[in-house]
Amino acid sequence: MATTSSRGVAAGEPGKALSGHPAAARKVRPKRVLGMTSLAMIDVAAVISLRNLPTVAEYGWGSIFIFGLALVGFMIPISFAAAELASGWAETGGVYVWVREAFGNKSGAVAIWADWAENLVWYPTVLSFIAASLAYLLVPAWANNRAWLFIVMMVVFWGTTLANFFGVRASARISTWGTVLGSVVPGIVLIGLGIGWLASGHTLAAPYHGAHSLMPALSLSNLVFFSGVLLAFAGMEMAGFHAREAKNPKKDFPKATLLACLLLVGLYVLGTLAIAVVVPQHKIELNSGLLQAFQVFFNRFGVGWLTRPMSLLIFAGGIALLSTWMYGPARGFMRASFEGDFPKVFQGHNSKLAPTSVLWIQAGIGTLFALLFLFEPTISASYWILSALTTQLLVIMYVLMFAAVIRLRYTQPDRPRPYKIPGGKIGVWIMAGLGVAGCVFAFYVGFVPPSQITTGNHTLYITLMILFTAVLALPPIIISWFRRDSWKADAQTMAAVQASEDEE
Repeated sequence: MATTSSRGVAAGEPGKALSGHPAAARKVRPKRVLGMTSLAMIDVAAVISLRNLPTVAEYGWGSIFIFGLALVGFMIPISFAAAELASGWAETGGVYVWVREAFGNKSGAVAIWADWAENLVWYPTVLSFIAASLAYLLVPAWANNRAWLFIVMMVVFWGTTLANFFGVRASARISTWGTVLGSVVPGIVLIGLGIGWLASGHTLAAPYHGAHSLMPALSLSNLVFFSGVLLAFAGMEMAGFHAREAKNPKKDFPKATLLACLLLVGLYVLGTLAIAVVVPQHKIELNSGLLQAFQVFFNRFGVGWLTRPMSLLIFAGGIALLSTWMYGPARGFMRASFEGDFPKVFQGHNSKLAPTSVLWIQAGIGTLFALLFLFEPTISASYWILSALTTQLLVIMYVLMFAAVIRLRYTQPDRPRPYKIPGGKIGVWIMAGLGVAGCVFAFYVGFVPPSQITTGNHTLYITLMILFTAVLALPPIIISWFRRDSWKADAQTMAAVQASEDEE
């Protein structure tokens, strides 16, 4: 899990070689060992996180409708598109190669840059979630203390950065155990508490008034959190990287996708509603809403002391989430620089082939974005602005991926693909079209100030969102103007990278 960016870049899959280098001649044939359940669990493990639930809890019962939109317009299309692309280009893998094969090096560079850059603005949001979780372990009031948040964010951020210098195995251990203890266990407990709350007849912070409660107000300012839902489901393409290891891709991938979607939507919907029924909408803090809900539940059921151990588990889950996304995209970006699409400054690595240069650079830029928590009107405003910027960059990458799956059906129709989106070219257009529509809508509403959060002057908000999105998205285009063949890594380095990935 830590070896791969589930936001689209394979960064250490066994048997993957970069074209045009001596190591590319050696291919490893993966064994077909993965069944439907295994494929589904890969997606679930890559996506599951409770961090975004407070964002969607702002909709109350209407969150069911929002999750339904995300299912049709994002989750399913991404899973199917990635399955076809990865099954056809599994020897190299990742959105960088898919887009490059479809549209050329410049477009591939834009895709991998967007995948890496969106993490730069995403890091402070997960770091604030981690800091708020630690606050509930010590003094809950600190969850809204800017100085506390910033100090803890920096300690955790730079500490995790240094831990990833030890390579993929260290990152993997943190990710695996942290995901189970910090996301799966709290998620199950949260849902159980929500059911107990309803069964015991407690007053609901979000009352249910019949079917119309399931439909949120369809104004743009109220639908902005749809982009937060897309962020919660980023990573649904993970199973696609294992297409050639599937026993029966044509039959198993559709079933695995459906199972993963049902499990994730079920967990997210029930978990979101559990928060909404105990924390009033106007009091939900985006970075600490999850712990707010646990505190209310535990206090009302007479076991308030459980809030602290639960916050410790969620803290561990946050560390695992951070470690996973810190290493995978950085490794993938380093590999793209080996191809010569980015300057040599990004190629620095240590003896374990950890992407040290990229890790240092992203830590520095991430720190600058974290300063936003010191200056925005509210902590929730800082959290939302960075989340929205993350989604803006994320959908750029996914739109390129959807375009690639369509184009490659026409330009490389005879390329062997163990899995194909059903329905021929019409099926590809429908599935990719749904994905593009969902991404474009999320991109558009991302520029709209949310009605539920105080973000300051609306004109300034929109201006800053446009400016930051442009500044973060344009560098690969500018860099491509100065591209040099000398940027490509030498054959010895590429052979070492390939040997490392075969071992992993």
